[in-house]
Amino acid sequence: MAKARKKAGHRSWASQNAPVPGTHTGDIMSPETRSAVMSRIKGKDTSPERIMVRALRLLGFRFSRHPKDLPGRPDIVFRRLRLAVFVDGDFWHGWRFPLWEHKLSPKWRDKIAANRARDRRNFRRLRRDGWQVIRLWEHQIEQSAEKCLNRVVQLIERLRPPLGQATPETRDGDQVNGLPR
Repeated sequence: MAKARKKAGHRSWASQNAPVPGTHTGDIMSPETRSAVMSRIKGKDTSPERIMVRALRLLGFRFSRHPKDLPGRPDIVFRRLRLAVFVDGDFWHGWRFPLWEHKLSPKWRDKIAANRARDRRNFRRLRRDGWQVIRLWEHQIEQSAEKCLNRVVQLIERLRPPLGQATPETRDGDQVNGLPR
């Protein structure tokens, strides 16, 4: 049986929270080429996000996507439950960033550090406004989309009012997130 090939990327650089060896050695592309390559990277409808959206819809849930009125424009939003789900890319949002930031040029180090600071601000604002926030990382979904889905569904079940109990947002007979009460 053939050995599974590891994906390239920063996730495989170091284990056990060890810093990644090496230093930044410069970019192999011109600034114009790098800019063109980076401009093609999507911010919405990424593969991990599509996996989660499809799974939640197959279970019958209804939700909003990328609402402009919420801080950080969460990828998936259950408004009645005040639940925001972010599906974040490991590189752009700096998963384990302190371990590999020294490998980046100052420009990219600053960019990712700013992304992380903005994420913290947005999560804080949402929580202060009464929202529950779940952050799913790209590598978590790639490893086990089912575990990520279960994490979201368990929180949905915990946040739902008990059967038969009306709330200001739901009356008896209404559907919550597409599922009959």
